[in-house]
Amino acid sequence: MAVVISENAVGRLRLKIVVPITEWKPRYASFPWFVYLTPTPTNGLTKDSGADAFQVKSVSETRFLDRLGELTPSQLDDTANAIATCVGVP
Repeated sequence: MAVVISENAVGRLRLKIVVPITEWKPRYASFPWFVYLTPTPTNGLTKDSGADAFQVKSVSETRFLDRLGELTPSQLDDTANAIATCVGVP
């Protein structure tokens, strides 16, 4: 599962920017690039998870088949801030 950050195509390429989601481990709390996500019916997660902003990547839109869930605007902001931390944005 991944968080989709980019809702629009980038340039002429039909890509989405995604952040992988993995099972949460307590040690991730000390890493500023991990965003803690609790499972809810809206986000489709089944266990405590973390968005790993250090692993951000671009993926072709053709790879997206089904929407499994949706994060809150606050969780998306937290994830975008974690990406900014990874790339050195003040």
